[in-house]
Amino acid sequence: MRSAESGGPGAGAMAAQGGQDRAGEEDSDSGSSTEELLLTPAQLIRSLEQAWLNEKFAPELLESRPEIVECVVEQLDHMEANLKRAKGGDLQVSVHRMEMERIRFVLSSYLRCRLVKIEKFFPHILEKEKSRAEGEPSILSPEEFAFAKEYMANTETYLKNVALKHMPPNLQKVSLLKSVPKPNLDSFVFLRVLERQENILVEPEKDEQREYTIDLEEGSQHLIRYRTVAPLVASGAVQLI
Repeated sequence: MRSAESGGPGAGAMAAQGGQDRAGEEDSDSGSSTEELLLTPAQLIRSLEQAWLNEKFAPELLESRPEIVECVVEQLDHMEANLKRAKGGDLQVSVHRMEMERIRFVLSSYLRCRLVKIEKFFPHILEKEKSRAEGEPSILSPEEFAFAKEYMANTETYLKNVALKHMPPNLQKVSLLKSVPKPNLDSFVFLRVLERQENILVEPEKDEQREYTIDLEEGSQHLIRYRTVAPLVASGAVQLI
């Protein structure tokens, strides 16, 4: 992860490494490939806003985007350093400070949304992480994984001390996987299509109905069951709104 900086309070270009937004680059020392995508500040903020909206409106926890978070933090530090060198009383300084506060709000809201979902669905998230295939991307950052494990341990300890130890021996065990509700993947979401999609299979609303396919035109908006479009959200082909 690196950033290429240029003059001006909000100038600079960011390098987001990892995730789906990568471009191959060969490593001459090891012979392996390292993938990297250079983003302008505007592209970086758009990526953050897209991740934020998807996370906000998706019923399940989405894949972690630590490369975006890291780049945004670097960009904010760079903007702050440039503003300290700018002349006091300049209107541009006030505008850039407002933009920085807006970016900080979006970043904080994105991370907060993820923490709320981890607290709400922690047994299922940890079980999914445990059964993740080798090479499959994690939905948790290392910090989120540590938080989820600690939250689960604290919950189990609290339940044991407050309730379970006072119950008969045959009732002193509880399965959090069975007790904590799963994310409702059948809930409906609004979305905007970013890339045209063909032959999307839609499950019937009633038992007597049959499955059918639809085409999603670029720029169109739809209200649809989340389960149907979950892969498209993950790939970036659609944007939840």
